[in-house]
Amino acid sequence: MRTLSLDTSLAKNYKSNSQKIRVMTEAWVQSEIFCPNCGAEIQEYENNRPVSDFFCDNCREDYELKSKKDSLGLKIVDGAFSTMIERLNSQNNPNFFFLNYDKITFDIQNFVIIPKHFFVPNIIEKRNPLAQTAKRAGWVGCNILLNKIPESGKIFYVKNGEIETRENVLKNWKRTLFLREKPVKFKGWTLEVMKCLDRLGKQEFLLDEVYAFDQLLAALYPENKHIKDKIRQQLQILRDNDYLEFIGRGRYRLK
Repeated sequence: MRTLSLDTSLAKNYKSNSQKIRVMTEAWVQSEIFCPNCGAEIQEYENNRPVSDFFCDNCREDYELKSKKDSLGLKIVDGAFSTMIERLNSQNNPNFFFLNYDKITFDIQNFVIIPKHFFVPNIIEKRNPLAQTAKRAGWVGCNILLNKIPESGKIFYVKNGEIETRENVLKNWKRTLFLREKPVKFKGWTLEVMKCLDRLGKQEFLLDEVYAFDQLLAALYPENKHIKDKIRQQLQILRDNDYLEFIGRGRYRLK
């Protein structure tokens, strides 16, 4: 990565702030960002493509870019709620690039990718319909709730102005690819247990420490009467997919 600065000269022929940011951020991404799946260069699609902004010509991964000034925050504004929900179960659901920049210096503060296999319905928040006086009266948008995504689903290229190594980006991407094989409706439990492990905040932990989240998980899945059995099952899935390892006597270690 050669620069964290947006090229403001690219925006001089545009009047709309949103157009200026779009041109600058898209140019920066194409110049500086590589495909996290294979490491190849990424290409920009033609304008107004309905699903994606970028693609990798080598491995055919698709990426959509969302940008905002200041901090990333807890949520990212997205498009139509109905369209997003449809895309969660489709074959053309892209991965998401999220970029935030300093509104004064136009320097990149954070650039993160959320792999598409982390997108499940409970991270999508339905917004209120637009007022009847609005141009698109009744239109319903959505927000992407970043705080509902496990930390391993947030793969940073740039974090708080610091550039992550290429090796770590590629490694962190591969770490959770096993989730892509699971249908959306079966991923919820795995993702919730991963978030519980995030809350523990340590590399090694005990099974009993994960059991301590049983009430939280029971509230999320009230129909399930065997929460601890389900926790053990999910830890087994994470172990079998090399996300963590069992080191004996009820103790686990994240990889």
